[in-house]
Amino acid sequence: MAHDHSHHGGHDSQRRLFWAILLTGGFMVAEVVGGILSGSLALLADAGHMLTDTAALALAWFAARISRRPADERRSFGYHRVQILAAFVNGLTLIAIVAWILFEAIRRLISPVEVTGSTMLVIAGLGLVVNVVVFAILHFGDRENLNIRGAALHVLGDLLGSVAAIVAALVILATDWMPIDPLLSVLVALLILRSAWKLTRESGHILLEGAPEGVDPSTLRREIPEQLEAVCNVHHVHIWSLTPGRHLVSLHAAIDEGEDRQATLVAIRSLLGERYGLYHATIQLESRHECADAPVSDEAHDEASDRS
Repeated sequence: MAHDHSHHGGHDSQRRLFWAILLTGGFMVAEVVGGILSGSLALLADAGHMLTDTAALALAWFAARISRRPADERRSFGYHRVQILAAFVNGLTLIAIVAWILFEAIRRLISPVEVTGSTMLVIAGLGLVVNVVVFAILHFGDRENLNIRGAALHVLGDLLGSVAAIVAALVILATDWMPIDPLLSVLVALLILRSAWKLTRESGHILLEGAPEGVDPSTLRREIPEQLEAVCNVHHVHIWSLTPGRHLVSLHAAIDEGEDRQATLVAIRSLLGERYGLYHATIQLESRHECADAPVSDEAHDEASDRS
């Protein structure tokens, strides 16, 4: 039976990312011009940060576009995993940016850099407005889409950076105390790092085909025979996610001789969908002694593999 893996939110995600690219890229150009006219190294450095964000948004947009391609003979699940790959790359990029910010902050604490507070305040204020608009565009999109979340985290980093720059500019104008700039940058970097690590961990878990949160294979092995009298035991259980919210499962179920195989299959599918939210299931039915390689549990199978 053919399965439709299309994502109805793909058009909306792609549109939101497109507008985010236009706004972020457009302000990046304005920031470069402002940095050159004012001679502000801080603004030029922030423009470089926004360049990486524009590239990250472009990657997310490209992934959203590619993921809408229909499934074919070579890729029966379609291209949805491209979004997860983009989210993983964006997460790693954010961690690299955090490392650079921390390094630059330490360097500036050791050797303070002169910053023009007034110019910094104006550009940072404009940047805050642009970043708030872009973040709102992405935040109210598909919140289960890791690709959108990764792009939003990049913009959130810029937004927090703009707030920090405004505070730093006000402090510099009032007190001429330059270390406030790198100190606030460290605070922003640590806030970004927490979210970046979570994004990288979640997308990496999906790429490694780990079991989705809240669904435990051992629970299925125990509860399916408890709920369905026709089922003797369940083994070879594998649960993974195509994308967040799109979970898949395959399993073997042993039943007694004489049981209605079709009715049991329907009952297992209904239980998986209604109780665990697993609507895409591949189920192999066997008689109690039919599967020669079936251990009582997957743990026993793993122990046997370790001994060999």
